[in-house]
Order: sequence, then structure tokens, then C-alpha cells
Amino acid sequence: MQQDSPQHLKQNMTFPFSAVQGQPLFKLALLLATVNPLIGGILISGPRGSAKSTLARAVAELLPVKDDVPQSFVTLPLGASEDMLIGTLDLDHVLQEKQVKFSAGLLQKAHNGVLYVDEVNLLPDHLVDQLLDVASSGVNVVERDGISHQHDARFTLIGTMNPDEGELRPQLKDRFGLMVELDNVYSLDERINIIKARQQFDLDKSAFCEKYQAHQVLLKQQISDAQKLLAGVTCDDNCLIDIATRCQQANVDGLRADIMMHRASLTHAAWCGRKTVTLEDIEQVAPLVLLHRTQNAGTPPAGSSSNAPNSSSVPDPSSKQPPSKNSGFSRPQAPQHNHSSSQEQTTERESESDLQSEQENNAGEWGAMSAQSGEAQKTASKSALELPELTTVFSLQEKSDSHNKNNKGVTALGKQKGGKKTSLNSQKTDWFKTLTDSLGQWPPAELSFKKVSAGEQKLHLILLDTSASTLTDSLSSVAKSVVMNITDNAYLQREKISVLGFGNDNVESIVKAGRAPKNISSLLDNISALGGTPLRLILQKASQSIQQLSKQYPGLSLFCYLITDGRTRVDVDDLKLNVPTLLIDIEKAQIKRGRGKLLANQLEAQYFAVSNAAIDA
Repeated sequence: MQQDSPQHLKQNMTFPFSAVQGQPLFKLALLLATVNPLIGGILISGPRGSAKSTLARAVAELLPVKDDVPQSFVTLPLGASEDMLIGTLDLDHVLQEKQVKFSAGLLQKAHNGVLYVDEVNLLPDHLVDQLLDVASSGVNVVERDGISHQHDARFTLIGTMNPDEGELRPQLKDRFGLMVELDNVYSLDERINIIKARQQFDLDKSAFCEKYQAHQVLLKQQISDAQKLLAGVTCDDNCLIDIATRCQQANVDGLRADIMMHRASLTHAAWCGRKTVTLEDIEQVAPLVLLHRTQNAGTPPAGSSSNAPNSSSVPDPSSKQPPSKNSGFSRPQAPQHNHSSSQEQTTERESESDLQSEQENNAGEWGAMSAQSGEAQKTASKSALELPELTTVFSLQEKSDSHNKNNKGVTALGKQKGGKKTSLNSQKTDWFKTLTDSLGQWPPAELSFKKVSAGEQKLHLILLDTSASTLTDSLSSVAKSVVMNITDNAYLQREKISVLGFGNDNVESIVKAGRAPKNISSLLDNISALGGTPLRLILQKASQSIQQLSKQYPGLSLFCYLITDGRTRVDVDDLKLNVPTLLIDIEKAQIKRGRGKLLANQLEAQYFAVSNAAIDA
């Protein structure tokens, strides 16, 4: 066997785990998941440059060596298929030996190692679901393509994500055992130390790694000792009561949080060398377990928004990380009128002047009100509104493929069964069915294609006008009723939705892309209408969202709904969305003052005016 050269080994050296500055809570979560992979994985949320990838790769070096074989570090690519993940039919073996054989996927390759998923929030939901199922059970069961196979798949699952690029569905977040929320706020000294450490590593990797070798050996030994001790750790009733109380106060859904906190507490006790769980163990793991599970009405776990050191759990006491700041984006609220009477009078005069100036100078709007006039109208009762059906010939994936037509592979192997693809067939070849239908012929006479997954193929992108002009005649209430109508129908069909609001010269994500919620009325009721109508901005954001969704959900059919009163002067003929689009005109007038029909023509969209009867209903 050819051995790697010293130069090759040097190039493959990873930055040592113990040399990473700060991030103690992140380190603790990684160590706990390494000791006990059945915790179910770690979700790391944070911006770029917060050492997510560096620490994820470094933890693989700490895994105990079994049978003289180093543990693997497997990366799941963003464009991975289901076959690549769980395994599939070994086509070469079938053709040569005429026997069905299982071809291992990434789950088997990651056994006893680390499976790293970067940008897990952009991975298709069904792959994330399968990934988390195997991570929590430790076994990959494959029943497909004529294969009945199962194998052990115990690995440390690490998923990282940048929240600016979209969130995971709450149901999928809950499946991760632990979660850490990072920031990139560092003190001046920490920044200097990080630069120095990185420079030393780049100049001489061997010397740098040697410097931290003792720390690395200590961590490896602690992990090995904790794994041996884990099976004998016990948890008394007092600790179980504390776990249940914390989860109840956090208003979590179900009992997964209780189970995970119990499991993580046992692991933390083993990590600290104890055979009995203490309240301190629970205190240390509670933020990791509850951060992504606490409901709005619950009490947030202590320390959930910081990555500050946790006692002596991580053998790097010199590492310090300042508490993270809440950098989440929230919808601007209408200001409270709590000024003195003189201030109110001054504000009124300024508002009138500002409104007149805005009407004269704003290139995009008329009738736009100042932020002082913000108001959240209640959603109108749902009426029997029947929107025209949007139809499409191509899915997003097929649109992409239509620009690069290449059917040579199909011609060489045989014609596609049934001729032209239909909406019921995907572009993935069903090799098992192809071979069985061809009765041993090669090349096959026909290619069979797998069916698409039901309920995962449609997403409704709703663009909701929340400008101040929709306050007139309760149009904001009507617009919300239309959103509720679309969402309720999508929920019944198990389809996805995404809602973007545009008003006050800003665009906000109201509902992240995901399965349509059962009830959206309470969320819509709290949306305020204020400011101008940034129509061009919302169309640009929608175009970006469509591109991102096409990568996140290959094969997805997307439909867009633009709900507006048309009160804008801008032209949008250069901003085609290239997906089936319906402009829903909510203006309440026999003679339209808005430009709904013109905008629909410019966008090459269908036009639908909500009738006065439907508005008044």
C-alpha cells in the first residue's frame, strides 16, 4: 500500500481543536456529541467567520482510533441526492454479476466518524429528515430498488447554517439534539490572538500542531474515558424533576426536549468523570437543548443567547467569548404616541409637510403615509374567493435544464419510457425498474423514471403590499384575507408557502419558505401598514428568493402572487420573475386609480381584480 508522503500529510493537517480561540459553548456541544452520538446531532447557527467549519473539522481528530483506522470526516454536499446519502443499487455489480448488491452511501462512510453538513438550511427537507432519523437511531435502514439492507451508522452529526440565508423549519430544528447560536463579536485581544495563531499555523503546520499535541491527547483520553463511563451514569428523581420543570417553563412541544436534556445531562456527567447527574450538569446543557425549542410564551433558557464559558466543562479556561447580541431582524412597529401635547402638535404639522413632499418627490408612490400613521388592521373574514388557477409547463429544475438540452445519454441507453416526461415523473432514472422491465437486455430498451414525491412539489410565493395606501377602505384587511385564502388552500394540499411583505420602503420576510401553517390569521393581524411601496425592491428580492429556492428544492414548481392596490408610479417591465405570476388587485373602486393592469402586463402576469362584493363580504 502506498503511504502518504510527509509533505502530503502536512498539507492535510487540520487546525487543532484546542487551538481555536473562544467559542466554549460550541466546543462543549461538539465534545458531548462526540462522546454520545445518539444525542442526535448539533445545529450551529452563526454568521460567516465564526469558526463553524474550523471546529467541525477539528473535532474529527479527537475521535478515538478503532482497529488502527482513523475516524472519517465526511462532508455532505449541498446538491446531494437521496441515493448518495443512504445508498442505492450497485449498478456495475448488477450488470457484471447479475445480482442485486447494495452500494454504500455517505451514511455508512461516516460510521464512527463525523458527518458534516454545511448550509444545512439549504438542504432539501426530506434529506434533512432522513439524516436526523439515522443520527438519532444509529441505524440506516434501506428498503428500496429491490434492496432490503440495514447497517450501523453512528456518527457525530454537525450541521451549520447562516440564518441570513434562511431558517430551518421548526420541526426540523427540533430534531437536532443540541443547538448553539454564535456571533462574530470579538474583543481586540481575541482578534489579535486569532490572527497570530492562524499565521503560525500557516507558516509551519507541523510545529503548530506539535505545540498543542498534549492538549489534543488529553481531550482524546477524556472522550474515551467518558464513553466507557457513560453506560453506568444514573440520574435521580430530583434531577428528573428539574429537567421536566425547565422544559415545561420553556413551553416546548412534545417530550423530545426532556429526553434530549436527560441524555445530554448523562453525557455531561460522564464527560466530567461522574457516575451521577447533578443539577450543575443540567444547568450546563439546558441552553443547548432549549435554545431552538423554547416557544414564544416560554421562559428562554439561561445563557441561551451567549457563547460564554461554562465552568470547567471545556478544557480551555483561557478562552473567553463575549455574550452575543441579539441581531435578529424584527418588523418595524408603529411608534407609540407617548409624546407631550406640544410634541404631538409639532409632529402633526411636520407629518403634513412630509406627506406633501413625499407625494411630490417620491418616484414610486402616491398616497403613501408617514410612519406615524402605521396601523395593523385585522384580517377580514375569509370569503368564498376563487382565484384563477396558475399553470406551468416546467418546474424550476426543468427550466434550468431547458437552457442546456443534452439528450445524448438517453439516446445511447434507450428511449425514455412513455415519451415526454410528465409532471408525475422526476428526472431521476429508476434503474431497478429499468433493468427488470428490460429482462436482462443491455442497453435497456427503455428508461423508467422515478415518481416525484407528493406534497413537496409546489411553493406559493406571496408578495404582500403593506404600504400605508392599503389602509384606505380597509384594503390591508382585504389583502390579508387573500393571503389567508391562499395559505389555507396550500395547507390542505400539503404545499409550501413563503410570504414577503413590502412597505415603508422595506422588504421583510413574514413567513419563511416551508410547509403552509395551519393557521396564519394571528400572524397577519399583527402586520402594520405604513410608508411607501417599494415595488421594484420586492420584485428584486422575489427573484433572488426564486433562485435560492430552486437550489434548495430541486424540481420545485413555484407560483407567485403579487397582492397590491397598484398605487405606485414605477415601471417594472425589466423585472420579469419567470415563474407563473398572478397580480391580485385589491383596489376598491369601480374606476381603478391604481396601475394594476399595467403592472400585470409589464410582469407578463395574470391579472385578477378582487370584486367589491368580495371585499365587502
